[in-house]
Amino acid sequence: MKRTYHLRVAGLLLAAGLLAGISCGETTRRESANKPEAGESQALEGESQAMEGESQAGEGEIQAAEGAGPPETDAAAGETTWAGGEATGVGEPQSAPNPPSLESLPDTTFIRLADYSDAFAYDLRYATDNNFLGEVVYPCGECYTRVKTARALLAANADFRKQGLRIRFFDCYRPNSVQYKMWELVPNPQYVANPEKGSIHNKGGAVDITLETLEGEPLEMGTDFDFFGPKAHHDHTNLPEAVLENRKILKETMESHGFLSIRTEWWHYNLRAAVNDPVDNFQWPCPSS
Repeated sequence: MKRTYHLRVAGLLLAAGLLAGISCGETTRRESANKPEAGESQALEGESQAMEGESQAGEGEIQAAEGAGPPETDAAAGETTWAGGEATGVGEPQSAPNPPSLESLPDTTFIRLADYSDAFAYDLRYATDNNFLGEVVYPCGECYTRVKTARALLAANADFRKQGLRIRFFDCYRPNSVQYKMWELVPNPQYVANPEKGSIHNKGGAVDITLETLEGEPLEMGTDFDFFGPKAHHDHTNLPEAVLENRKILKETMESHGFLSIRTEWWHYNLRAAVNDPVDNFQWPCPSS
């Protein structure tokens, strides 16, 4: 009887132990299921750090874009001028002993034409008193244009040289302050642009020119530069055949390189691509004496 009783007690204890073991195992499995493995936890932390890194990189790109401003420009005109080794604000242009190639500069940069070719001739009248104003209005005779104008002029001059000719400049870029002086004397938009709107000269896209031989002999064009009258008009045909032919060579060649003529002045040509550029008023530097 006692032996039977002890066996029953032992059986009950064994059963209780098995149940307890099963319960503990299930609890452990449930806790393990709710907890990521150490590798999984590290992977999640790595993904989180990577996303934070991407976010910081994105913010860095935005800050870099905001901090990388445009090249230094003139506040009024927003233009850039080549100045002896770096692009600076308009108002301080200088010729450079080793200027950068035109291809490396923006189209709207102002450059000194003589830095890029010695194949032109110059008779810059507003640096003398031999002009309709009767006074010197430029500190010195220099021919500045925008890069795109210079490219077109170089191409046109190459064509003229094939015919034994070259361009002679009377005027190139003109500060807007000079335009006001001209308007005071000749307030006629047929001949002088209203300075309130500005001339294409003030934009670096117009030139006043004639032709001369490679030996420096000017071609006959019927009138002098800045002659205000019908005889200077393109449609005035009561002129010698040689004069009409010279004007035709000048006009057709310039127009073939993107320039527009104006009816009242045989010498004036506007680059079509410069018509909408802003007016400027910078004064170029003069060589040291």
